[in-house]
Amino acid sequence: MTTPFIAQTPADLPDRARVLSMSGLAFMQGVHDGTLPGPPIAGIMDFGIVSVDAGRVVFTGTPAFAHLNPVGGVHGGWYGTLLDSCMACAVMTTVPQGSVYTTLEYKVNIVRAIPPGITVTATGTVDHAGRSTGVATGRIAGPDGTLYATGSTTCLIMKID
Repeated sequence: MTTPFIAQTPADLPDRARVLSMSGLAFMQGVHDGTLPGPPIAGIMDFGIVSVDAGRVVFTGTPAFAHLNPVGGVHGGWYGTLLDSCMACAVMTTVPQGSVYTTLEYKVNIVRAIPPGITVTATGTVDHAGRSTGVATGRIAGPDGTLYATGSTTCLIMKID
């Protein structure tokens, strides 16, 4: 099941004070259960959260015609957005109350083309969660386990005063 509520306007997004009042895990659980809105990009790219655990977040997504490049393949940016989302959200589950994260860098390795219309699963797993950085890896796989892409990320963790 994907995220039930996607933000449609800036007013739908939680204010900074609400975000900072929660641990990263509580925040991600709220997005998953629909008490907090999912990001607008999830609607545009047709993906959502399936599960949230400490250090691990799973998304599903289905690339459509709108996500194709000029030669008819799923655009690499779709892979990158899905991997960045699952990996960075996994890091978010480790962020303490009063802090936020942002992606510093991420890398995508496309192994094979995803056929448009197939629903894939993207799993992000934290490898390191420190005071100032988090590192995670991700995988995009098909329903039969076929590996389509892998990735890695480094996120900056910032305590907000």
